Amino acid sequence: MQKLFLLLFCLLYSFSLLAQNYDIVIKDGHLIDPKNSIDEVMDVAISGDTIALIAKKIDAKGARQVVNAKGLYVMPGLIDLHSHNFYGTEPEHAYSNGFSAIAPDGFTFRTGVTTTVDAGGAGWKTFPTFKKQTIDHSRTRVLAFLNIVGEGMRGGVHEQNVSDMDAKMAASVAKQYSDYIVGFKVAHFEGPEWTPVDRAVEAGNLAGGLPVMIDFGGSDPPLSIEELFMQHLRPGDIFTHAFGELGTRESIVDRQTKKVKPFVWEAQKKGIIFDVGYGGISFAYSQAIPAIKSKFYPNTISTDIHIGSMNNAMKDMLSVMSKFLVMGMELQPVVEASTWKPAQVIQREELGHLSPGAIADVAILNLRKGDFGFFDYTGYKTEGKEKLECEMTIKGGKIVYDLNGIANPVVIR
Repeated sequence: MQKLFLLLFCLLYSFSLLAQNYDIVIKDGHLIDPKNSIDEVMDVAISGDTIALIAKKIDAKGARQVVNAKGLYVMPGLIDLHSHNFYGTEPEHAYSNGFSAIAPDGFTFRTGVTTTVDAGGAGWKTFPTFKKQTIDHSRTRVLAFLNIVGEGMRGGVHEQNVSDMDAKMAASVAKQYSDYIVGFKVAHFEGPEWTPVDRAVEAGNLAGGLPVMIDFGGSDPPLSIEELFMQHLRPGDIFTHAFGELGTRESIVDRQTKKVKPFVWEAQKKGIIFDVGYGGISFAYSQAIPAIKSKFYPNTISTDIHIGSMNNAMKDMLSVMSKFLVMGMELQPVVEASTWKPAQVIQREELGHLSPGAIADVAILNLRKGDFGFFDYTGYKTEGKEKLECEMTIKGGKIVYDLNGIANPVVIR
């Protein structure tokens, strides 16, 4: 009798799962979830703000909305590891409450991005303002690398002020706002010294092991990136603008031999994170093409989006991802570098995957076929037959962008 009762209970429980009224069921999409090694057609069910079930076939009867994803790619919401969102109206404030940064919501959901990480716009002095006027008013999940400069990314002399680079104060603010601050940023320093890097790393250690993102500045002659990687940075620290080729920065690909420098391979093995950080002039095909050809792939793909880069060669997250597809990266590693890997880098492993129980951030993309051109800031152009386009973005279980009305009923909540 006890065994019969147990069997009956199991059958009723299984039936309740099958007949559950989900909020959203995504049907027949090709799921790419690198954390869980999924790369096949699967259905996704969402209840509330979480992933409820991943399965080959999910009964969608009773679901509040059903999304037809046939022929489309379903993946975790994209994470843009390098963006500039501390917009404001202060003159001569650049990316720190100034005119050069952008409001995130207008440029995230339409490209599948659900989480964006501001890269040093705010420093330890200005972060409360950034939180109040940007983070608190954004539907996008906005996180931040805190600038080691207290004034943040104001440009000019402010970013050269070594006396404003206070590791203890930066770490203190990071601890105070630990829900939002995921690391520290060094940017645009032009001197021949290592003080900014070392103080940022010190802040990272004081804050409990947070990573540092390095935008190596414009020293003349350039500082050694081998010394940067091997003597100053820790495993997990981030070298952004990895494929830049500027006169005042040492590049990762030898400009004569067109080969990735041996110590760069060693640095990646050590655990240094190579981030695209495309930007306005911080990505060149002359670096990226030989690197990708030799299978040196970026750990993370990001935009460095601001009012200049978005209207130049960079465009948006999907444009950058598409360029790496055209250069020879497969779709699965491109998705991993845009979802699960950045989540790991910023130590937010609740993001970047579609495991049952995870936050329901989902990007549904179309890989369009056609004739497309992709150029860098130098004017060098490549051509490709495929280009990623966002069909739908779901943030925290709610549809926030639907390009062609693939949800039934069509309701954006």
